[in-house]
Amino acid sequence: MDTIYEVKYHQLEDIHWWFRARRRKVLDYVQVTPEARYLDIGCSTGMLLSELISRGADPDSVYGVDISESAIGTCVERGLKHAHVMDAASITFDKESFDCIVSSDCLEHLEDDNKALKNWYGLLKPGGRLVVFVPAFMSLWSPHDVVNHHYRRYERGELAKKMEAAGFTVQDQGYWNFTLFFPIFIFRLIKKVFFNISEQTPEEDLKRPNFLINKLLFGLLSLENRLMKSLHFPIGVSTYCICTKNKTRRNPVHSSQFTVHCSLIPVHTKSYGKTATTKAIQAGAKTCRCATPTGG
Repeated sequence: MDTIYEVKYHQLEDIHWWFRARRRKVLDYVQVTPEARYLDIGCSTGMLLSELISRGADPDSVYGVDISESAIGTCVERGLKHAHVMDAASITFDKESFDCIVSSDCLEHLEDDNKALKNWYGLLKPGGRLVVFVPAFMSLWSPHDVVNHHYRRYERGELAKKMEAAGFTVQDQGYWNFTLFFPIFIFRLIKKVFFNISEQTPEEDLKRPNFLINKLLFGLLSLENRLMKSLHFPIGVSTYCICTKNKTRRNPVHSSQFTVHCSLIPVHTKSYGKTATTKAIQAGAKTCRCATPTGG
């Protein structure tokens, strides 16, 4: 993120309608208990960490990482004990040490998002939860993305596939900020058509909002947050994925790893290729366990 833009970002996190509504929605997916350990990836100045603590999380069990030294400095000033400057794609905490990991608008900043997700998978305890929010739709790409050093915007299905490829089980997925999707889409489309994108600046995205407008937009998104408990919107400015790490993860088993023991099939050796194994399973695996993995 450009330095000047980062300063404005940090100044508005606690009051801006978008940040406040987003944190509320993220926290809807986080079960806060004193016993659980939490990690906020891309924690910025620690607003979400502070809210977790205010809702009952143990301050000694709330961790945050961010690439920005300035942001982590602010976290430390706020009394957050476990805020660290760290690359979000290569977090070095102990394996399987967190019950819940949150990443709100971070994954799009990482060049190799698949590597990052595998790293996050390793940090999560079996049975733990990952909550990810990212910008949606490349059609909404604007100078805002450029100044934020984004590599991409996502679609719902694309994000879910990446989660599954990293080993997670997807529990819920959808779009957020449907309320303002069409106004933002039209506004950015007009700017693309009538103005040179290289001459545009994203300053209007992070202006300190008028009090009444700030209250109105926060109210609209708060209403949407409540509606999302019973319905899913087809589009939105952001997309999200709620995932878990299975308590037991079975390694994929290849056909060459099977040994056949079924007397129903006349065979003379124990190890078989794909065709023979398939026939063995079809003949009796369901009733006599004729195919058993010989590998790990």
